[in-house]
Amino acid sequence: MTYTSHPPRPFRLIAALGTGMIVSFASSYYLLGVMAEPMASATGTTPLRLFTALSGAFLLAALASMATGRWIDRRGGREVLVVASVLLAVALGMMAVARTEAMALSGVLALGCGMGVGFYAPANALLVSVYGMEAKKPITAVSLIGACGGAIGWPLIIALMEAFGWRGALWVCAAAHIGLCVPLYLIWLPTGRVVISKAPEDAVRWDRRMVQLAILFAGAWWVATAFAAQLPRLMAALGMEPALAAISASAMALAAIAMRVGALVAPPRLSPVLAVRGASLLHPLGVVVALIGGKWASVVIAIGQGAGNGLLSVASGVLPLHVFGKANYGRRQVAILLPARFVQSIAPMSFGLALNQSAHTALAVSTLVCLAMCAMTFGLDRTAAVKGRITAVDQA
Repeated sequence: MTYTSHPPRPFRLIAALGTGMIVSFASSYYLLGVMAEPMASATGTTPLRLFTALSGAFLLAALASMATGRWIDRRGGREVLVVASVLLAVALGMMAVARTEAMALSGVLALGCGMGVGFYAPANALLVSVYGMEAKKPITAVSLIGACGGAIGWPLIIALMEAFGWRGALWVCAAAHIGLCVPLYLIWLPTGRVVISKAPEDAVRWDRRMVQLAILFAGAWWVATAFAAQLPRLMAALGMEPALAAISASAMALAAIAMRVGALVAPPRLSPVLAVRGASLLHPLGVVVALIGGKWASVVIAIGQGAGNGLLSVASGVLPLHVFGKANYGRRQVAILLPARFVQSIAPMSFGLALNQSAHTALAVSTLVCLAMCAMTFGLDRTAAVKGRITAVDQA
């Protein structure tokens, strides 16, 4: 299908995609954070083995995503998102009926199929297919709503577990995918494939800028996943009491949301490259402030990391569009983020090894990664010739 009429109002698309991101993240990435203990106890395994299976799910997601980009460009994001919700619902059902360790671990691994197919890649591609170069604000809005997956998901899943038990909570999550997300996708998202451009399908090439973006986002995902898993332990190693460590975790989440709001209201002329360059330095800045101020200033590390990650998560959808235009956007974005998916799976373990040495060693590693990310932003701005070619494609 070629999109010939006026683009639909963004409210429905953003509401459907944002709701889907909240449900998807809450029922996969954040699920074991509150469910590992009861699930392990009931199925004869340990939380460590469940989290190891989750790392395996990240690897499986990376492998599944390798075929997703071409699928998105050929069929559109709507179909891909529907399949992702069905796959996640099946995995959640497998976990709900698990009675043995093997069944529990298989269910957690199965989450990787849905994670690799769905989430932001097809959502961003759908928005680009509808709005073209004007998709930056809708992408930011969906990312802002999706950031609530942890903030809303954890309390909600805890409440469901208290009301229905952990198995019942899993069934409710599976039902949310089938009864809420799938209907929203089918009713409110554009039908069929929306042509993004007339560029040939083999136009995606790994040039210098593609490599730079891949390194940039691999580093961003490594730091974000490492801190999501190890922040309480890091804060304790810096001498913080448990209550203040919990405040740090909340501060990191709030800073990420605040930065997404800032990106949403920022003037369109603001260069995404400059914004990402600044975002990559917020984590090192927080580390410097904490080292100078002592343990009471350690919360600034969490704030800097949250703020930087909030903007970088938006940039994963916006920056490829800014640098390359909308031609073959789905395939290009998936290709750029593929290394990040593999790196993400080893982040908790590798950062934990550095933390075993000392908190300062771990922070030195994360700071060096962020500085390398900053270096990767140089040379990304489009030249006048490149801008002219992109404008010609957009007008075609």
